[in-house]
Amino acid sequence: MGCISKIKFWSTKVKQECPGETEEEDCFEDDFGDSWESLPEGYQLICKPSALAQWLLKDIQRLVLEPIHWWWSRWPNLQTLIQHFLPPDNALELARENLQLTDGGIIALDWVVGPRQSVKTRRGTNVTDNPPVLLVIPNPFGKLTRNVHHLCLLALEKGYYPVIFNRRGQNDCPLTTPRLQDFGEPEDLKEAVDYIRYRHPSSMLFAASEGLGSGLLLSYLGECGSSSYMTAVACISPVFRCQEWFETRLPWFYEWSLLIYQKVILSRYFTALGEVVSTGKLFGSNSLQELHETLHCQCENRRLSWDSYWERNEPLRDVDEVAVPVLCICSMDDPIRGSPQTTLPIELFRTNPYFLLLLTHCGGHCGFLTESPVAWSHEVTLDYFRSVTEFFRTEEKKKWFTRRRNSNLMTRLRRPTLQRRETAIYKDLEEEIFSWKRSYTR
Repeated sequence: MGCISKIKFWSTKVKQECPGETEEEDCFEDDFGDSWESLPEGYQLICKPSALAQWLLKDIQRLVLEPIHWWWSRWPNLQTLIQHFLPPDNALELARENLQLTDGGIIALDWVVGPRQSVKTRRGTNVTDNPPVLLVIPNPFGKLTRNVHHLCLLALEKGYYPVIFNRRGQNDCPLTTPRLQDFGEPEDLKEAVDYIRYRHPSSMLFAASEGLGSGLLLSYLGECGSSSYMTAVACISPVFRCQEWFETRLPWFYEWSLLIYQKVILSRYFTALGEVVSTGKLFGSNSLQELHETLHCQCENRRLSWDSYWERNEPLRDVDEVAVPVLCICSMDDPIRGSPQTTLPIELFRTNPYFLLLLTHCGGHCGFLTESPVAWSHEVTLDYFRSVTEFFRTEEKKKWFTRRRNSNLMTRLRRPTLQRRETAIYKDLEEEIFSWKRSYTR
């Protein structure tokens, strides 16, 4: 078992107090300076100190009880390949809805309605008439990975109503316009969220993204600000600096696997795309950057430079406008994202109270496998949603008690002794309940 530490702030390296030791020692090699942690060896929570962070930390401690010791934990490529190439154990039962957009394009929403044994398990739990909706955004290459399947399955068992967002022309979604969705263009996602809210007006909305799919989700949160209608968001193995990611080529196996897969998908629309792009150059691309630049920057109806394209599509371009809690689960050995020292915006997590980073030594890209092998990141994600919900409900109770106290103080001015007693009671209550002030920027 690892060393379980006490809750502490540190201005230098993260340290843990281990039972039976007289001196403090570093149980986690911290290359990023300030962080707030109380986790076993191999895990680290980097965030700005806040009431919400302290609240969430207690739940993370309960879930992450021991250090990573499984035999494949030191094989990030193996974990990555299992999640992206190994087929899922159980196929999801999906009910598809094709949503026509304002410009005539079509996106698809796949509502997860099975396997049936999962629905039976959910019926045995305390499920309300308005279950929370979990919007799942997969990677932008259109492949529903084993990781996405397991997340939807676990969410279904825990009482959520999962729905998978499919971009134009991906995952058998029809392509009715000669254009695909830009990397960080959130307009299609906005219309999907509006439709989900129309169908489930009384349900809370959560969102989870996988890998490069986090770019679209972060763009949406930044552009919508406090009008995103989401309670909380989780990003599993996100890529933050996407222009650099395209410009820095991946290891050859991943680069060519993604390149060939995307060309196979695009080949279905060879005739339609031939009207707006040079298909010879498109299918002759030798890198993901060249393919993406040809597809999105060199169309007949628009000509953009590579840099100007990313000024409009970089996921963190409006990060200061984000107004919902975002948990990012990342691994230091991620072979897809690259070196954590250059690809993780640590300063963002240190200064922005809405962003929290759960960083691990091992996990690969969207791996985080346990002995099952099932990704522990799914359990953490869903428990994080539950914890945030409880936190905001507690905050509402605090506001209710405050309003009631003020009302009592106004109506009982002739009872000074009782006033002092009630004031002391409510003061103690406020100290127990954390406060969280959400900044609404729009």
